[in-house]
Amino acid sequence: MRFSISYIFLFFTFLIFNLQASAFLRFDRIENEKDTVIQKDTLTITGVGDIMMGTNFPSEKYLHPSGCKAFFNEVGDILLNGDVLVGNLEGCLSDNANLVKRCKDTTKCYAFRMPLAYANCLKEKGFDFLSIANNHSHDFGREGISHTKGILDSLGIKYAGTPRNSYSLKKQNGKVIGFCAFAPNRGTVSITDYKKAEEIVKYLEDTADIVVVSFHGGAEGSDYRRVTKETEYFYGENRGNVHKFAHHVVDAGADVVFGHGPHVTRAIELYNNRLICYSLGNFITYGRFNLNGPNGIAPVIKTHLSDDGKFLFGEIIPVKQYYNGKVVIDPMKRAIKEISELTRLDFPNVGITITENGIIRKKE
Repeated sequence: MRFSISYIFLFFTFLIFNLQASAFLRFDRIENEKDTVIQKDTLTITGVGDIMMGTNFPSEKYLHPSGCKAFFNEVGDILLNGDVLVGNLEGCLSDNANLVKRCKDTTKCYAFRMPLAYANCLKEKGFDFLSIANNHSHDFGREGISHTKGILDSLGIKYAGTPRNSYSLKKQNGKVIGFCAFAPNRGTVSITDYKKAEEIVKYLEDTADIVVVSFHGGAEGSDYRRVTKETEYFYGENRGNVHKFAHHVVDAGADVVFGHGPHVTRAIELYNNRLICYSLGNFITYGRFNLNGPNGIAPVIKTHLSDDGKFLFGEIIPVKQYYNGKVVIDPMKRAIKEISELTRLDFPNVGITITENGIIRKKE
């Protein structure tokens, strides 16, 4: 009898303790879930901007002494925490492709050729899709593009952005993800051909569960951080009307749009319940890039989508680059502040709020 009473006493003590603990844990989760609850049916798409991990042209002195892994030492884990990872490959992957770009002085020419072995860093950090639509993708002509496609194919990394590879598809977590990429440059799928862009996106919308669009467009540098909503020119080149383009592709079926090209961070917009990021800036750019001021900061953006592609909430992880190749999560949160201010200026009625910690939420 004593044993039975003691057993009952211990049982109820244990039960009460666990109920209290469960209530505490549930309360703690509720306190935090207003910002970052991720439901079972959501898909997390992570986007980063320009990736140029050093170039072996015109000299190997433009490669990091420790190789490509050095760039990801402090930011690699944030890339792996998601379902789909997208970036812009600013240049080709090749060991020996011949220069095609016209250069008066090859020692000063901005032509980017990353070693083939560097593709392994992209694989290890979980990149699913890469844009090869930009103004440096054809610096080394068809040979450079061929080498790039070959190594990415061997690693299972999908890509898009040339007329022969205008889109790609990948099954991820039970969903088919469609990806396409555009730029204003020769040899890419044109950002100014709205009809063609709509055709590609509509095909993907009919074929895939989620459609991700990447574009390289807009004028370059710290003087061009604003989204003008007009056609932008840089050194006489038509760099597209990125606002018009982004709205066209969302209307055609895009679920998230990631922009890059200006080498600085730009505003974000929620249009038809789809997130548009107008420029993700320089993510990892080594050796031959201006990293002064706003050029050295960038966001990693995670957008959480519903099962049918609607925007639920997002996260901005601010990163900072240094000339020695170090890339860190920025404790000063400059990219968050930059996006918040530019979004306020360019899209004051956009229907989203951005917290000081970088949580993007729809306005109530």
